[in-house]
Amino acid sequence: EAGTAGTAGCGQAIVWRNVVLMGLLHLGAVYALSLVPRAQLLTLLWAYFCFLMTALGVTAGAHRLWSHRSYKAKLPLRIFLAAANSMAFQNDIYEWSRDHRVHHKYSETDADPHNARRGFFFSHIGWLFVRKHRDVIEKGRKLDFTDLLDDPVVRFQRKYYKSSVVLMCFVIPTFVPWYLWGESLWNAYFLASILRYTISLNVTWLVNSAAHMYGNRPYDKYINPRQNTFVTLGAIGEGFHNYHHTFPFDYSASELGLKFNPTTWFIDFMFWLGLVTDRKQAPKEMIQARKERTGDGSA
Repeated sequence: EAGTAGTAGCGQAIVWRNVVLMGLLHLGAVYALSLVPRAQLLTLLWAYFCFLMTALGVTAGAHRLWSHRSYKAKLPLRIFLAAANSMAFQNDIYEWSRDHRVHHKYSETDADPHNARRGFFFSHIGWLFVRKHRDVIEKGRKLDFTDLLDDPVVRFQRKYYKSSVVLMCFVIPTFVPWYLWGESLWNAYFLASILRYTISLNVTWLVNSAAHMYGNRPYDKYINPRQNTFVTLGAIGEGFHNYHHTFPFDYSASELGLKFNPTTWFIDFMFWLGLVTDRKQAPKEMIQARKERTGDGSA
């Protein structure tokens, strides 16, 4: 860890606003847990439904569709995924995808926005508490993101991002239980908005932290990302991380037929409905050859 102190000392000023807001959000989520026994069952089911929609906005949307272009989606699906992405409130699609492409190209270096070599806390949430490392900004400028802004859905969401977040992340999740089945606004707000939002953030962050530190590496033992079952369960299919960093173009982000991947099921269902085309996949022979060449022998 000798390099860690030097890296951390690169003048990355603490963003106190983020520290305070994240602290308050997590306090709100802990308080929300005390409301669970008092809430209606429908409200808890609604909060879980919102969580799944939030997750898809990140996994099927910002991640597999816009960051990696691993499949093509027709307009109605792109609109749905953009709305779900606003419910996730993790930066707009353009910013999320830009940071994610930089993360893949410069993984585990100072140009990686959430460099896992700087420890669990930094890669999980700490990276949001400091200004971006200058390498992230400099290297990021060299990548081409014009394809993102060529999509009118991405441009629209970026233009109206704040309003869409207020509506999708806070107003709709709170309003529905109150209006439809008479839940108190207080319970609805803390459970379907605050608790659901906080859990979905941490689940996404676990892909950056836990899935870069704990697990096996059957595809490439020379990179940090790993297969992590716990992350897969939480992040609806995004924990097959050693596979994903080895074959980032694969729409399934996992070896197909492998265990549990609800995001892949969702994309396949949309394909069946005719809303998805051009799903990219790594051929079996390529996967097998890679396992034999660079895998750790665990699969």
